[in-house]
Amino acid sequence: MMHRRALLAGLAALPVVAPAWARPPAKPAFTAGPVVATAGLPGLVAYVRMDLPGDNLADAALAAAPMMPASTLKAVTALYALAKLGRIRTFATRIIRAGDMLVLVGGGDPVLSTDDLARLAGDLAAAGQPAPARFAVWGGALPQIEEIAPPQADHLAYNPALSGMILNFNRVHLGWRQGGSQMSLEARGSAHSPRAYTITAAPGDQADLFSWQEDGTREIWAVSRAATARPGSRWLPVRRPELYAGDVFQTLCRAQGLVLPAPEVIDDLPPGEVVASHSSPPLEEILRGMLYFSTNLTAEAVGLHASGATDPAASARAMMAWLAEQGQGADFTLADHSGLSPDSRVTAQGMARLLAGPGVAAGLPDLLKLNPLNEDLGRDPAQAAQIRAKTGTLNFVSNLAGYLQRPDGAQSAFAILCTDARRQAATAGQELPAGVLSWTRDAKRLQRDMLAIWS
Repeated sequence: MMHRRALLAGLAALPVVAPAWARPPAKPAFTAGPVVATAGLPGLVAYVRMDLPGDNLADAALAAAPMMPASTLKAVTALYALAKLGRIRTFATRIIRAGDMLVLVGGGDPVLSTDDLARLAGDLAAAGQPAPARFAVWGGALPQIEEIAPPQADHLAYNPALSGMILNFNRVHLGWRQGGSQMSLEARGSAHSPRAYTITAAPGDQADLFSWQEDGTREIWAVSRAATARPGSRWLPVRRPELYAGDVFQTLCRAQGLVLPAPEVIDDLPPGEVVASHSSPPLEEILRGMLYFSTNLTAEAVGLHASGATDPAASARAMMAWLAEQGQGADFTLADHSGLSPDSRVTAQGMARLLAGPGVAAGLPDLLKLNPLNEDLGRDPAQAAQIRAKTGTLNFVSNLAGYLQRPDGAQSAFAILCTDARRQAATAGQELPAGVLSWTRDAKRLQRDMLAIWS
């Protein structure tokens, strides 16, 4: 049996056939087509390699085919946010005093943590503020969205609510002992993990793994008793982010000796004096984290900040208008900023051209993860090129888009989009359907082999 690396080397070395009377043969064409054909991955594989500088397609197949972008769309969102907001933009979470009321004012900071709120509580206590008669939370800096991806399952942590008040990516940490006893829900941070009193969980006998309801003041989760036979934990999405943040802040203030009333949610922000404030990291740092960890909520939040739109659909249209200004309007049909929507489509040629032009100009390569395939496939000791790229994964969708730098210093932008459309449609929104792990691993191996050919 021929070794995989030997097969790739043989494919790469195939000469270009030329008539005997012609000049000496051109250099070998390092094309990925034979590798794709040999892999036999079920579905479509669309790809483009574009050598830099320039916009000519050095290697391509199905370059204009509309494909689901999955999380590679976050690279587009990052460029859009940088263009509209600038690298140093920050987002402030404030405490204002309005008469006898203190208000926790969410500024749409997508990376606000429990530890950040703890520092804010300490600053508020140090300012000597008296206990207020009322305590409120305002999240109107961004639109109120109950789920960022309604087709996805309700219990998935990457599908929370969104508003201008975002805490811990609007997730809460659920833990339980054997048999589902002693369930705990925490706003988990690095140094502080207070209990989340506005969210409860209990084992139940329902068929579904999780069920959710709310009674106006609490979120109530029921967890299938069969799934809690052994001790475990997981993150759950938060659907009432203002109440969640207010509850956590009340606990943190109590630890500082400042007693606040139960939080209430307000729609209109009253005028008042700012008595404490916390600022987010600059946008460039936020985007680097978004691209590294592929945080969907961050993508939707910064996209909405950049567009100023009142809902996700209008925000996606605004980003499409910006893409049209970059000469890429025909290659993108978008419904969101994170890539979770099943309705978004991109082409490999559009993605590669965007990366090669605006992407390079904005410094996108420095924001992308180094050698991202190593995370799933392990390090390849034979890899010759440096890869900085964004992955994108949904059920039976596996994409990779970014930059390749060869040992001789030559660089390329590329996009590889793999989709088994039939199985994707049949399993949309499901958590780990049958066959998805092996298909995804095969797709990532194919992507690595294509990059080896291009290197």
